[in-house]
Amino acid sequence: MSPPKPDEERPLTVSLPDLLHGGSDARFREMLHNLLAFAARLEQIRGRMGAMVGLSGSQYTVLISIRQLQGTAGVGVKAIADHLSLSGPFVTSETNKLIKLGLVTKCPNPRDARRVLLSITPKAATLLDGLAPVQREINDVLFEPLEGMDFAIVCRLAHGLRNSSERALMLTDYLSQTEEQGR
Repeated sequence: MSPPKPDEERPLTVSLPDLLHGGSDARFREMLHNLLAFAARLEQIRGRMGAMVGLSGSQYTVLISIRQLQGTAGVGVKAIADHLSLSGPFVTSETNKLIKLGLVTKCPNPRDARRVLLSITPKAATLLDGLAPVQREINDVLFEPLEGMDFAIVCRLAHGLRNSSERALMLTDYLSQTEEQGR
């Protein structure tokens, strides 16, 4: 078995000039692994926040998203699924669990009887309001490194990366299917 190649001899994992530093992708790979570690920590925090109120991390996220998007009439499953980049059936499954817990209500959509509108219950509002001080303290620590201009940049970048990640996922699926067909 041959020894691992030094960074300068490895094939590049990115070719966009702005992402290379001195012709190397080492800085890009470090950034990517930092983002992966941050995403993993966000998942862990989400799970623990949910556990504080007796929910799974995904139930907690669906619940706070319903609250955020419901307005005065409620919000549809598709809007929640799109907001969270989750499948409609998964959101429906999690929502049904929240309904059984008395945290979410659903009513027919007056514009389309085939669809429903979701809203949080007063019980859920009380639960989430009680969690807000803990949420605030955790978020303050989590995002402590950001100053005003940094926050604006991260917001813009997060939006752009979310969109490009969807396209990259579709490309990954396409390339993996193409490779499977070539075997």
